[in-house]
Amino acid sequence: MSSNSPVPPPTAASALRNKRFSGQPSLVDVLSGKGTIGPGARGTGVRALQEALLAMGFSLPGGADGAFGKQSAKAVRNFQVHAQSAFPNVKATGGVDAATLQALDALAPAPKQTGQSQNLPVPRYDGTPVRVVVVKNEHRTFLFDAQGQLQGIFGNAVGANSSPTDKGLKQVSGKLGRAEAYALGQKLWGGPVYGPRLIDLSWADGSRSGEELHGTNAPDKLGEDVSHGCIRHGNTDIIALYDALQLKDSVAIVDTVKDPRLGSPGMPPPQTPSPSVA
Repeated sequence: MSSNSPVPPPTAASALRNKRFSGQPSLVDVLSGKGTIGPGARGTGVRALQEALLAMGFSLPGGADGAFGKQSAKAVRNFQVHAQSAFPNVKATGGVDAATLQALDALAPAPKQTGQSQNLPVPRYDGTPVRVVVVKNEHRTFLFDAQGQLQGIFGNAVGANSSPTDKGLKQVSGKLGRAEAYALGQKLWGGPVYGPRLIDLSWADGSRSGEELHGTNAPDKLGEDVSHGCIRHGNTDIIALYDALQLKDSVAIVDTVKDPRLGSPGMPPPQTPSPSVA
């Protein structure tokens, strides 16, 4: 199915194709239009949804515990914002209805795999290859290798309305390890607010941007617009980004996965990542 194809209307005969969701009566009911899954729901169907969202890089600090609470609703809402660019009848409600489930069924990786193969950002910004694409509205950071192959997707938190993260093309201008990141956080904010790593960003022309990629001491706020402009990540994720990136690697920050400045005419879509255990 094309990533731009609308989701067909759900029917009782509709089937979930992704084996992640097989054998879940509660999900079959949702697909048939018999209600939604939202706050207060529990069970193996909820766990299957949570595991899929985690495999796609959406922040869910509590993990896949089978209980649908505020963090699950936030992760679902961020997925719905992402899915709307390819599945226009998905609404960002934070609850899982038939349209949302069909989009998740199409976009989530197979069991024991992570990542995504459809509806990805193209790793070029105005023709410049980039290693990272930060998508603000869905709160995810996409990491690519030098050949444009997807290496990982990580949940993030971006700037609050009063201090938004600036869009545009940036580059890695500095990297602080654990001791330096902790010391800077203590000096500026009185605590380890930057987590175990910090990646400083400048604009593409080398001028200071005043923004960084870094870890966090408030994982429950991931998936939200809460920072002073920097892009926060889970502490395991920021280490992975730190290890992958080099000075002068390019970073694109965009509002949506379909930002018109991403990609170039005729460029093939990103390659899918190698299978990995979720």
